[in-house]
Amino acid sequence: MNSFLKIKAGWIIDGTSAPAAENIILTIENGVIKSLAPAGPETAQSASILDYSDCTILPGLTDAHVHLVMSGTTDMEIRETQLFVPYEKSAPVIQRHLEESLKSGVTSIRDGGDWGGHALRFAREDADIPVIAKCAGKAWRADKRYGKLVGRFPKEGQTLARAIAEDGQNPDFIKVVGSGLNSLIEFGKQTPPQFSRQELSQAVQAAKKLGLAIMIHANGDEPVRIAVEAGCQSVEHGFFMGRDNLKRMAEHGTVWVPTAVTMEGYAQSIPDDDPKKAGALKNLEAQMELISQARELGVTLALGTDAGSTGVHHGRSLWREMALFMKAGFSLEEVVKAAAGNGADLLGLKDLGTLAPGKAATLVMVKGSPQDLPASLQQPVGVMVRGKQVV
Repeated sequence: MNSFLKIKAGWIIDGTSAPAAENIILTIENGVIKSLAPAGPETAQSASILDYSDCTILPGLTDAHVHLVMSGTTDMEIRETQLFVPYEKSAPVIQRHLEESLKSGVTSIRDGGDWGGHALRFAREDADIPVIAKCAGKAWRADKRYGKLVGRFPKEGQTLARAIAEDGQNPDFIKVVGSGLNSLIEFGKQTPPQFSRQELSQAVQAAKKLGLAIMIHANGDEPVRIAVEAGCQSVEHGFFMGRDNLKRMAEHGTVWVPTAVTMEGYAQSIPDDDPKKAGALKNLEAQMELISQARELGVTLALGTDAGSTGVHHGRSLWREMALFMKAGFSLEEVVKAAAGNGADLLGLKDLGTLAPGKAATLVMVKGSPQDLPASLQQPVGVMVRGKQVV
C-alpha cells in the first residue's frame, strides 16, 4: 500500500552543514523523502499537511560510541552488577537504553563492546525497537591491559590478526583497545600502546578480509599515531593525542569520535572537594582545544558519548556533546552534520544522516527555531523512522 505524507517545517537542518532553511514542505512517499521545497501560500491552511511550522526538523541522530549494557548511573552497586551478568539480565537493560536513545532523537547507535557480546546478540535476536544498533560484540585488548569490561585478549600464541580472523562472532565492526585510560589525577599522563604498529596493520588487513573496519580506543600521542598509520577507520576518545596526530587523521581520512562529554559527566557526578573533579574538568578543557583544532584542520568528526560511563546517560547525553562541539567553535549546522551525516556514514547507513530526496524519512522534530538547539533535543516533540512516527 502506497503511503504519502507532507510535513510543513518551520526550519530544516539537513545534515550537510548547509545553513538552516525556513518554511519548508517535506514530501514523503513510502518512507522515503521525495522532495523538499519552500512552502507556498496555498499550503498555509491545508488539512493534508502535518504542521510542524513551530518546530525545527533535523535528521535522525547517531551516537557513534555507546555501551548498551551499562547505565550512566553513579550508583556503583548498579554499575558493578551490570558489567558481568548473563545475557538474560542484560537484555532488558539494553532494551531500556535503546528506548531512552530514541526518545532523545537518536535513531542509530554504535556499540563499542561488552565482555559477553550481549549488545551484539540483542541486536541480532531480540531488538524490537526502531533504533539501528551496530555492535562490536566482544572487543579485543592485550593480556593484562585495560579493557576487561568490554572484551577479551587473543589466546596464548595467537596474534591479534589471527584472533580476528578466527573469532567467528560476526560483529558489525571490530573494536580494539589500543591504550589505557586517562588519569584524573596526573594531567596528561599517557599509557603505552597495547599493540604495535605491525600488529595493528595486520589486524586491519584481517578485518578487511571479513569486510569489517576497526574502531580503536586510543589516547595519547603514540597509541593514536600507530592507529592512524595502521589504517584504523576511527579513533575513539583521542585525549592528549596532539596536533600532529590531527594532521595525520586529516591526511588519512580517519574519523575521530572525541567523547568529550565523558569528562563533563564524570565531573558533574562527584563532589566538589574530590580532586578527580578538577582533573576531569582539566581533561575536558584539553579535549575541547583538540576539537577546535580538528575543525580547523579538516578532520572528520562524528559524535559519540561513551554512554554508559559514569554520569553519561543514553540518548540525553548526545545534546550535551553537541553543545560542547559548539563551545569549541562548531556552528549548529556543522555539529548536526557530525551527529547525523558523519555518524551515518561511519555506520555505513547510506540512506540516513541527511534530509534529501531519495533518503529515508528518518527525522527529529524539536520545538522552536534553530536558536533553541541543541538544548531543545532534551524533549523532541516527534521522531519519525522511515516515514513512521515512533515518538
